[in-house]
Amino acid sequence: MTNEIAGSSTPRVLSGIQPSGVLHVGNYFGAIKQHIEHQARFPGEAFYFIADYHSLTTVGDAQTLADQTQGVALDYLALGLDPAKATFYRQSDVPEITELTWILSCVTGKGLLDRAVSYKDKVQQGINASVGLFTYPMLMAADILIVRSTMVPVGQDQTQHLEITRDIAGSFNSAYNTDLFPMPDTLLNDAAIVPGIDGQKMSKSYDNAVPIFATEAEIKAKVKRVKTSSAAMGDPIDPDTDTVFQLFRLFGHPDEVEELRNGYVAGEIGYGKSKEMLRNVMSGYFEPYRARREELTHDSDFVEDVLQEGAKRARAEARITVDRVREIVGLSSASRVGAAK
Repeated sequence: MTNEIAGSSTPRVLSGIQPSGVLHVGNYFGAIKQHIEHQARFPGEAFYFIADYHSLTTVGDAQTLADQTQGVALDYLALGLDPAKATFYRQSDVPEITELTWILSCVTGKGLLDRAVSYKDKVQQGINASVGLFTYPMLMAADILIVRSTMVPVGQDQTQHLEITRDIAGSFNSAYNTDLFPMPDTLLNDAAIVPGIDGQKMSKSYDNAVPIFATEAEIKAKVKRVKTSSAAMGDPIDPDTDTVFQLFRLFGHPDEVEELRNGYVAGEIGYGKSKEMLRNVMSGYFEPYRARREELTHDSDFVEDVLQEGAKRARAEARITVDRVREIVGLSSASRVGAAK
């Protein structure tokens, strides 16, 4: 086998995020923060998309989907995504992805999808057990492979998604005796799992999330509800099992974090004080980005231009992939002419 598409030796990183609700603190520390950092680490080779095709498995209202997609674009651009360094686009603006999804599904065993933990988890959460939800990993594989990305940032709990993509890429390469698709590596995100206000992993599904751009009133109400132990004032509190502390250390300066830790252990800081500290650092952390987001809400043409330009670049890469795939499987005019000779 030979390398089918000559490319740069520079790693190419890709990730996507669903517009299935308002982005929250867990999304930021679990993914967005790393995405912003990676655009400098992989200049010109960072691809980030808004996964609006994927969100159709859970969002059934057209206006809601449009509003939430716009919200994700505003958040990313306000938080520092630079369209000069990273390719940023809507998934649905690259239709080649769905073509590749079908072709990949024809060489993938159903048993591979049967083993996908995410499908079972989402059905247990009450999400409709649709065919789209079941074949979600196929679309995810196409997202990754369409631009021939080599590195995918994921959390420790999402590694199965990439394992499935590698299996699908291997199935295609083996079926057609090619090495067209690279085997993407996991770019592990070492950030701790962000707890929600109830102590579970922060998620829109659990109604325990704090929006990135929450108002002062929203932050106050959320922090007030953060789960605490039954420790009385003056009792020591274990910071390593305390939800207030786990959230605070994401936002606070190291000196502030150490102050809270020591105060907890010594019994000198109780929940009234620690929640006040948490509220203050939460309010201040995203303040520098708030004005930029407000500006962008009044410049929808700029936001759309960014997404369209990103889609143009992503589609150029996607066409290279799909044209070669069509030739390999016998769907292109070149392959039909060759067969006729």
